[in-house]
Amino acid sequence: MKAVLYNEPGGPEVLQYTDVEDPEPGPGDVVVDVAAVALNRLDVVQRNGWYQMPGFRYPHIAGMDLAGTISSLGSEVESFAVGDRVVVDPSLAGVADNSKLAGKGDLYGDLGIIGATVNGGYAEKCLVPETHAFSIPAEMSFQEAATFPTCYLTANHALFVVGDLKEGETLLIHAAGSGVSTAGIQLAKSAGAIVLATAGTDEKCQRALEIGADYVLNNRTGDLVSWAREITQGEGVNIVFDHVGTALFGPSLFATGVGGRLVSCGNSSGDEATIPSLGYFFHSGIQILGSDPYRPDEMNPLWEQFCTSDFHVPIDSQFPLEDAAEAQQKMLENDFFGKIILTP
Repeated sequence: MKAVLYNEPGGPEVLQYTDVEDPEPGPGDVVVDVAAVALNRLDVVQRNGWYQMPGFRYPHIAGMDLAGTISSLGSEVESFAVGDRVVVDPSLAGVADNSKLAGKGDLYGDLGIIGATVNGGYAEKCLVPETHAFSIPAEMSFQEAATFPTCYLTANHALFVVGDLKEGETLLIHAAGSGVSTAGIQLAKSAGAIVLATAGTDEKCQRALEIGADYVLNNRTGDLVSWAREITQGEGVNIVFDHVGTALFGPSLFATGVGGRLVSCGNSSGDEATIPSLGYFFHSGIQILGSDPYRPDEMNPLWEQFCTSDFHVPIDSQFPLEDAAEAQQKMLENDFFGKIILTP
């Protein structure tokens, strides 16, 4: 089969479109013919060598969010047939022992992730545990299905499991053009929250309004703290959903009101952050919460909600698999809104 892989860290030039052996399923596995795979920031971060997940090894085939058609089955697979259309939960927590990918489920250690620590969807075929494949409705495209896993599972876990977001609360969410933020905006609105969204361009701010944000700010030209305080009548927001990290951490803290929560699930602008005022932080009772990995039982109910709602992550653009380097460069330059898709 054809795949895009790399054997060393570096720029787009390290990506190789080449032939590799087809995966063979274990007793509890299926092989998925990949129809669409969505890019994630981790694809670029690991390729560049800026950060790599525990358990990462070369050569590596990226691609965490994939959808496609089952082309072969392990001997003990009972819930699927060849030809079934599926989307994949990339986390390898909760994998059954009869899978080749079993034993990689340590949530706080070497958690296995399809496309992050084991071979993923930047390929014509991908090995997937039976337990981690989920049927796609007939009316849903593979591209739409591929936008779901990392975006919605990350946002849902951070907002509701870790952040305990409630109806009527105010939420500040950054990088509104990213996949996880577009998912977070829609999930928060569906729960009755008031959503304040920021982005780096006026165009992205406008599009954030179109998918449900109540208020928007260009965080490169506006005063984040004054804006958030004005909207909340001086009180500050109840919760900040932050996967940007360094660039907006200080202003986010000052935009948070008494008893508020800052939930962190990413570090796209850097891995270090400074608390600008310990006095404000402790006197206001602000909580800084790290959003840990989602659990296996979170996938199915959220997937059912996605399939029966009007949720959608905008698809910014699509590239053929052999143009993965161009697609990753577009992501690195932040020249997108929603998700970028590869089609093997």
